[in-house]
Amino acid sequence: MQLSIPEFDTISSLAAQNNIWRRFRRHPGAVFGALLLTLLIAAILLAPLSPYNPEASSPAEAYQAPSLAHPMGTDALGRDQLTRLLYGGRVSMTVGLMVVIITVCIGVTVGALAGYFGGALDNILMRITDAALTLPTYLVLILLASILRELSTSFFKENNLLTIALVIGLLSWMTSARLTRALFLTLRDQTYVQAARSLGASNRRIILTHILPNSLGPLIVEATLELGYAIIEESGLSFLGFGIQPPTPSWGNLLSNAQAHFTDHPWLAIFPGLLIFITIISVNYIGDGLRDAYDPHKVLEQVGEVF
Repeated sequence: MQLSIPEFDTISSLAAQNNIWRRFRRHPGAVFGALLLTLLIAAILLAPLSPYNPEASSPAEAYQAPSLAHPMGTDALGRDQLTRLLYGGRVSMTVGLMVVIITVCIGVTVGALAGYFGGALDNILMRITDAALTLPTYLVLILLASILRELSTSFFKENNLLTIALVIGLLSWMTSARLTRALFLTLRDQTYVQAARSLGASNRRIILTHILPNSLGPLIVEATLELGYAIIEESGLSFLGFGIQPPTPSWGNLLSNAQAHFTDHPWLAIFPGLLIFITIISVNYIGDGLRDAYDPHKVLEQVGEVF
């Protein structure tokens, strides 16, 4: 029985996905990171089940040490720290995902145009990218956050998450742009691209249908790692007082609020820092696993796999 071209492509795609999943499973750190991150996300999503209100104060219960009633203690206003950490995780994760979307949209667009068309457009876009890379990240982040926060537009004041995501995303797209450009420079001269061009396919169709799908592996890895960077930057901004503002909890501002009480009430700083650490290390392990899974030549040396 002969297969049609669409059926053959479908079977080949499924086989490739199975190979990627098999290689990913052979990376113990990636599997452990995925399980850990899944558990953390599940706990964050189930935060409304907590019996405590994350913003309701109870001064009589202030600065209670970890106990059965409050597994991670309480803060200066008697609020349950575990509940606030779970809600803060929602904020930090949401900002991270929004930053990844902004970064990928800008970076992939710039890199694809530069890598595919080359010439003067490539020079202009890459010089803009190089200029953006020279900016002192945290100083510009603080400046932009301060400017947007002081604007009279209610849109930015009422959507603090979007404001912080825009600030971080506008300074984080350059790596994705350079990676995408390198991928497009490599793939644009491949035989299948030349065949599509000779058959009259438009530049848009070639970019979206032929080159971009074959670039997804490295781009997925980059997006995964960017999520970790975004969470770190959001936490850093909030720690410095220019990120998510109280009473809305985020891991960064919870850590910032705890710095004055670290000696007497160390749990206020330990648990936010621990969750940030767990999230970042999990994302990094997942990124390492995806990188190995999408790089079969590297795996061949480790497991003796053959094509």
